Amino acid sequence: MINDVLFYAPYEIIEGEKIMSAMAFLNHSGIIMRLSSRIFNYVDLNQCGYVFTDNIDVYLPDGNLFRPDVTVITKENAGILNWKGAVRGVPDMVVEVLSRSTRKNDLTIKKDAYESNGVKEYWIIDPLAKAVDVYILRDGKFILDESYFKCSPDELELMSEEEKNALKSEIKVSIFDDLFIKVDDIFGWIKD
Repeated sequence: MINDVLFYAPYEIIEGEKIMSAMAFLNHSGIIMRLSSRIFNYVDLNQCGYVFTDNIDVYLPDGNLFRPDVTVITKENAGILNWKGAVRGVPDMVVEVLSRSTRKNDLTIKKDAYESNGVKEYWIIDPLAKAVDVYILRDGKFILDESYFKCSPDELELMSEEEKNALKSEIKVSIFDDLFIKVDDIFGWIKD
């Protein structure tokens, strides 16, 4: 019976305001699953950290409560994990997958909060553009390290050899020594 079920409506607290989270589309969820599984496989094999998807609360020191699409915490930073509750502190890496309802906050307020709280690596994934922007924290500021794109065969055909050679097909996860993720793997399920 529906009356017997306790519903938890996911929300975030952004600059003191409670913001309800909208339901994700399948492309959004597919990206999260494909990326988080690759990171998980690496950290599990190497026993070097923890990976969570958008079903956990991250309480940042500045008072914001976010539910990042992917949260990565290194083994050295495991003290911020409350295994019966949430993340209380600053994750090492955060990934947000843009959607119509979250785009503005992900690119502005949340990016600024992750930066000011000291998140070391922030990825913004745009499913429509099939693009990943990777920001690395340097001297307390996010610097765009690189932008990565998945190109269709038609797009590749129109590119010069120089443009094709400039495309980067793997993303280096900076918080780990030898983790690389293929751009094609992230967008493998994307349907237009």
